[in-house]
Amino acid sequence: MNDISRRSFLSVSASLTAGLAVTACTTTPSDENTEPRFTGRAPVFPDFATMYASVTDGGFTIPAVPYTKIPSKFLRQVVPSPAGEARGTIVVDTSAHFLYLVLGGGRAIRYGVGLGRAGFAWSGRAEVGARRVWPKWFPPDEMIDRDPKLEKYRMSYDRANDEYLGGMEPGIRNPLGARALYLYQNGKDTLYRLHGSPEWNSIGKSVSSGCVRLMNQDIIDLYSRVPKGTPVLVR
Repeated sequence: MNDISRRSFLSVSASLTAGLAVTACTTTPSDENTEPRFTGRAPVFPDFATMYASVTDGGFTIPAVPYTKIPSKFLRQVVPSPAGEARGTIVVDTSAHFLYLVLGGGRAIRYGVGLGRAGFAWSGRAEVGARRVWPKWFPPDEMIDRDPKLEKYRMSYDRANDEYLGGMEPGIRNPLGARALYLYQNGKDTLYRLHGSPEWNSIGKSVSSGCVRLMNQDIIDLYSRVPKGTPVLVR
């Protein structure tokens, strides 16, 4: 959280108390990669075994996904585009557990997603306001109070050094996975995230907590295609 002012942090903290569901996927900013440039070209993906193989990223080894245990409709593929949405738009269809990236020529990349309470807590139009690589996870105080095992991750502010302490370090077991896309509306953080997850078996399902989660291999692919400012529709 080094790039957030204390004032911004206090503002976000106040918002966090409004509802545990959305705060379950709270993240902290870290350095961003070079912004990608959206091309709109439909990619030619390799076979599923290659797409979901183990991969080393950012110093971490992401395990292979046992993709044969997941319904094929939730695996990454190019499909007809959702009607009425402009190219370059991300569309999250919460009823079907799909996320689309609209390409040109009536095509889109479709990814399967898992949803928690926070995944249904917000809908509407927004944009990608921030992009994070291997983000830290700061569980909200309410969650820690319910589960004392999370106490070691509680966030605190070191006023003397102007530094935020605590949180779960990035890694394979971090519930936010390899990447996070923060959704903003009218310049303000909605606290709604599209993020990776080590829990491949949650894809296509509604689970107890979190926002919109993708398999780590899929969030890395999506992250590489969408710059800051990408329009998003959650429906």
